[in-house]
Amino acid sequence: MAIIKGMKDTLDAEVARFAQTPLKQPLLVNSIPKGGTHLLRNVLRMFVPVDQHHDRDFVQIPNMHQHLDAFDPNAPRLAAAHLLFSDQSLANIRFARHILLVRDPYDWVLARARFFVSDEFEQDNIQHLKTPGLFSAEALMNMMIFGVHQKSPALIDIYTHNAAAWLGTGVHLVRYEDLVAAVRDLDAPESERLIADLLTAAGIDRPDDWRERVVTGADRKKSRTARENLKLPEGLVFPDVLPEAQKALVEFHAPGLRTLLGYA
Repeated sequence: MAIIKGMKDTLDAEVARFAQTPLKQPLLVNSIPKGGTHLLRNVLRMFVPVDQHHDRDFVQIPNMHQHLDAFDPNAPRLAAAHLLFSDQSLANIRFARHILLVRDPYDWVLARARFFVSDEFEQDNIQHLKTPGLFSAEALMNMMIFGVHQKSPALIDIYTHNAAAWLGTGVHLVRYEDLVAAVRDLDAPESERLIADLLTAAGIDRPDDWRERVVTGADRKKSRTARENLKLPEGLVFPDVLPEAQKALVEFHAPGLRTLLGYA
């Protein structure tokens, strides 16, 4: 079983600095694992009262029966999930506003590789991936693309069930890279438009201090899963950009995926 550490943070105290209007409808932030969920969720937290934050865990198919209260239309909450597309999922979240976050598969391979070998992630049957000097960065990237046999799913499986299958069902699609760009320059017209559309999709009226809230929620220092806050095995270095060989492997493995998500 996989264990993700560092889920607690201090942002609740920051939320209290801002006037809040309660949600009128459940709000689901759904994404592929390592898709930037913490960033999007933390930004939206700044617009939602703390007592409406459903923060016990990320909602997934195996634990969904423990989190049905997150989608109660009579007690709306903001919940984050890595939720597979299924009849069960659709039925349980039918009253929720649904925001789907995706990430460029090229960047995702690197983000997932860094996370898998970091101190923030534990899964008993793949702990050996962290052994210094045992696997090269290139080999680890390939494992993220094709999966670890009988231990961890391949890229196409994750993107199919956590992202592509949700398209066309009324979700509001957000690309991680677009959100990052918006956070970096909140005065740009396209940034204001992205945040305005995001809040509208979330059922939240945009307050005058929206920029301050976004900056507060997006503070990478408060995210232990941010790239610069991950501790990797000694001597293991990943490139900043996915190498051409691995880009070709992504296209071989999942042709058309980047085009479908708007990255072509």
